[in-house]
Amino acid sequence: MTPVLGITASIMGQPWRWRALAADGPSGDDLVDRLLLARGVSREALGQHRAPSIRGFMPDPSTFRDMDRAAERLADAVEHRERVAIFGDYDVDGATSAALMLLVLRDLGLDPRPYIPDRLTEGYGPSGPALVRLAQEGATLIVTVDCGAQAFDALATARDAGVDVIVADHHQCASTLPHAHAVVNPNRVDEVEGRAHGHLAAVGVCFLLLAATIRTLRARGIFAGRAEPRLLDHLDLVALGTVADVAQLKGLNRAFVAQGLKVMTQRRNIGIAALIEASRLTRAPTATDLGFALGPRINAGGRVGRADLGVRLLTTSDPDEARTLALELDALNNDRRTIEAGVQEAAEAIAGDGRQILVASGHGWHPGVIGIVAGRLKEKLGRPAIVIAIDEHGVGKGSGRSVPGVDLGAAVLAAKEAGILTLGGGHAMAAGLTVAADRIPDLADFLEARLADAVQRSTEGRALLVDAVLATGGVNPALVTAMDGGGPYGAGWPAPRVAAGPVRVIRADVVGNGHVRCVVAGDDGASLKAMAFRHAETPLGAALLGAAPHRRLWLVGRAKIDDWGSKPAAELHVEDAAWAD
Repeated sequence: MTPVLGITASIMGQPWRWRALAADGPSGDDLVDRLLLARGVSREALGQHRAPSIRGFMPDPSTFRDMDRAAERLADAVEHRERVAIFGDYDVDGATSAALMLLVLRDLGLDPRPYIPDRLTEGYGPSGPALVRLAQEGATLIVTVDCGAQAFDALATARDAGVDVIVADHHQCASTLPHAHAVVNPNRVDEVEGRAHGHLAAVGVCFLLLAATIRTLRARGIFAGRAEPRLLDHLDLVALGTVADVAQLKGLNRAFVAQGLKVMTQRRNIGIAALIEASRLTRAPTATDLGFALGPRINAGGRVGRADLGVRLLTTSDPDEARTLALELDALNNDRRTIEAGVQEAAEAIAGDGRQILVASGHGWHPGVIGIVAGRLKEKLGRPAIVIAIDEHGVGKGSGRSVPGVDLGAAVLAAKEAGILTLGGGHAMAAGLTVAADRIPDLADFLEARLADAVQRSTEGRALLVDAVLATGGVNPALVTAMDGGGPYGAGWPAPRVAAGPVRVIRADVVGNGHVRCVVAGDDGASLKAMAFRHAETPLGAALLGAAPHRRLWLVGRAKIDDWGSKPAAELHVEDAAWAD
């Protein structure tokens, strides 16, 4: 394929290529259709993808293994008014999954009991003692959400205690499943039709489980004299959990987010409304806001505060409590940033070992921020990263993030099965683990042997994919609005990337946490604000800060609306640049 603008090695050392093979030449399609086609949509499906709806993408829940069995058991619990417990996880997907189950079961007349384990004292996933304690409190049914797929011992303990457990999860499964009444997970090894939806977040799996449960209750005539729960009213929770878990925004997930953002503008969930206010958002939230403004604040409770804060916020019916919880999470998020910066600095200091898989560990690192730091390192170094916090007992809790084409979750699961890890699992792009400190070198060697070739292939095939080339004046609010028609964008459904220029840098400086801010002017006489986030110490940042007045560059990035001024203006979030002369 002909490189975009002939650029085979940019300032960041990568080629620029068209996202779609047909993008080299002119096209009669409008902008949105071109964006959809470039993301793999067939011409026959353009209408469906232009306006992604739940009806258009929702599968029959019964196609998933154990779904009907789980729905029948939940329906029995509703009919007999059983005591149900929801065992969640402390991240955003876990919190939204638990909140969705709690709110809908309340609408069905139950008083479910939430349980979110403490990250530091209990760790990830269900434990035998916690499940037994819930049974002793009277629970006859426990639903684990965003966890449970690998909880063999804990679920065996629950079975011995005489309590039924339904697992609603999306993490990678082993070849055998834990003992449970039902395991609903599109990533079961024996899943067939449901495996096409393996990219769902746990909150999406819970949505399908609740849809199946309501359908089962409808068939039993339960709603003859009462209203059905309005499941679609809770799509704001599904959207938040899906984006924050970095689930691929394809098919049903994209519909969840598109429709969930609409629900969110109505401020029906007072906890989300309070969180929007605490995040100082003055406009309707976007998918980006879910991942970078709302999600981190929910996460902060589980990372550095109390694990149940997120679920309490998302399920409260008291506006005053919602405001108090939202402000507490906002403060905890600020604390999290400080802690994160210290761990990241320490991890970066030991990152230059030449391996394809970075494994960084340290004593006393806060386990609540290791996932974020792993993500930062992955983005900065372009390779998978695992960050491990070692406690005073010599036990390491680790979190990893991967790059496209490298299945980290499967590799971590294999390391567990090989006896290197105490616990481990995840999915292709993220994983969690527990390992003895003296086995960390073995883990690093195992992952390097298993994944180095895949990382190398991923690196060799890496290129910056571009959707359009524009004059500087073409980056304007009308363009951003038009491109939004192909959204919502996120993981697996990338936001459009445009090349703009050639431009000259009029002024540039460093702001915030290593961001480069500049104003550029094009040959067409138009000027444009540009931001290169976290690039102050990269070749891109050096080029922007040191560009001579007469030298011209092409800039590549994503066009956004800057709504801080008196009227909206477009700006470019720069990811790369290349000298034009």
